[in-house]
Amino acid sequence: MNFNFDNPYLSTRAPLFARNVLSTSHPLAAQAGLQMLRQGGNAVDAAVAAAAAMTIVEPVSNGLGSDAFALVWDGQGLQGLNASGRAPQAWTPDYFTRKYGAGAINPPKRGMDAVTVPGAVSAWVALSERFGRLPFADLMAPAIDIAERGYLVTPVIQQKWAAPVEELQAQAGFAQTFLPYGRAPKVGELFRFPAAAQGLQAIAATKGEAFYGGEIARALERMAVAQGAGLRASDLASYRPEWVTPIGKDYRGYTLHEIPPNGQGIAALIALGILQNFDLAGLPLDGAESQHLQIEAMKLAFADVYRYVAEPASMSVTPAQMLDDAYLASRARLIDMKRAQDFGAGNPVKGGTIYLTAADESGMMVSFIQSNYMGFGSGCVEPQFGVSLQNRGHGFSLEPGNINQVAPGKRPFHTIIPAFLTRAGQPVMSFGVMGANMQPQGHMQTVVRMLDYQQNPQAACDAPRWRFNAGLEINVEAAMNPATVQGLSDRGHRMEVINDSYQDFGAGQFIWRAGDPAVQGYVAASDARRDGQAVGF
Repeated sequence: MNFNFDNPYLSTRAPLFARNVLSTSHPLAAQAGLQMLRQGGNAVDAAVAAAAAMTIVEPVSNGLGSDAFALVWDGQGLQGLNASGRAPQAWTPDYFTRKYGAGAINPPKRGMDAVTVPGAVSAWVALSERFGRLPFADLMAPAIDIAERGYLVTPVIQQKWAAPVEELQAQAGFAQTFLPYGRAPKVGELFRFPAAAQGLQAIAATKGEAFYGGEIARALERMAVAQGAGLRASDLASYRPEWVTPIGKDYRGYTLHEIPPNGQGIAALIALGILQNFDLAGLPLDGAESQHLQIEAMKLAFADVYRYVAEPASMSVTPAQMLDDAYLASRARLIDMKRAQDFGAGNPVKGGTIYLTAADESGMMVSFIQSNYMGFGSGCVEPQFGVSLQNRGHGFSLEPGNINQVAPGKRPFHTIIPAFLTRAGQPVMSFGVMGANMQPQGHMQTVVRMLDYQQNPQAACDAPRWRFNAGLEINVEAAMNPATVQGLSDRGHRMEVINDSYQDFGAGQFIWRAGDPAVQGYVAASDARRDGQAVGF
């Protein structure tokens, strides 16, 4: 790819060129991963060390009680890992309606009854055992050090730390953990997390066994029982992450790969499959016509994803049917270039998150994402081991017949999605754009910019984004060209121009392979919408 390295957008960042690289949303986590590379570790070692550090330095978005997914280019092929948690055995629709009333349509948003079995620690162990070079305990050492000594809170994270305090301060363990001054820390104030250091030490010493079959599992059960919730140590003991075959879709001579359902990555593939039917490169890059096409393609993708995607055993259609070229061409014909529309699902049968990426000079590349879901997840923190727990159970439905209806051992619909790009079967880019349902939208928008318009990864990352919400409603970043905003409004898009760097428009990390990793190396980018950086040597 002959990128244009002129960046037309306001940014404080330049692309990083190096043979061993790591890009994360927090500098201390980036340094943790870089330390592993310096010690002779590979990209997987770097990614796991950075992921562990992220649970400490960006607790708004993830914790020891997160879920995770990964895509790994191991030198021969692309491997997928699904470490999303399953529902406790106690969870049935009747369990929730008895507790929360017959009118409840989802499990609660916060509290212990929002917590499925956390999968992130199992992902670290599985990745390390299959691909890592360094001892697993070494990978936990930087995170333990940061948790024990503390760190100064950064600006973007502090903003989101303070926002949900009123909603979460009564949740078990939240105030004693995350309100160390009787309030959220201010920018530049010290935050220590000694309980999480103890948890990480136990995880390090047992290669995760303490979390799923030992003292941490028992502590989580005691907490659940005290809160009247259904999670038990036996649920953790029976949990295993799953190695999966990634799904993919060709676009402009490249192939975008995503983790298959129960996640929403297929939305990015559907949208690109629709856009394949249009000549985007013939339209002005930041003009209303190009952006309108992308918005409408994304709407069509979400219409199908929200109708059909769930745990694979519950789906009535297959990913292959949803990605069929003829079907996507028929969906593309629904787009009106002059008018925004509110699309319904088609019929394919007829035919709070962190993301990081690492790559090394041997050619190994890792695309990794983990999340507590909404800011601070469930809001619950096990106090002895500092396990801040996700709220992925809120993604289940309680409605009879819904494909995402809760059931014991079932996985909910998931929003977090790592991505990977190949060309002719060879690795090209490891990347992701975190931020709830912004993630497939960010994947599509940045891929279009790089492949249709040859923007370099940092420019594609810096460019103003839009976000589809529902119906005809979209949000656009304040930096978007006013003429483009007006052009979209003229087509019937109902827009709100907002300025939120953290969640609404996602935050990306990108590593593009520039050639032979041992010779040319990589081009890396980190999103200025968060506090992170790309590092390398």
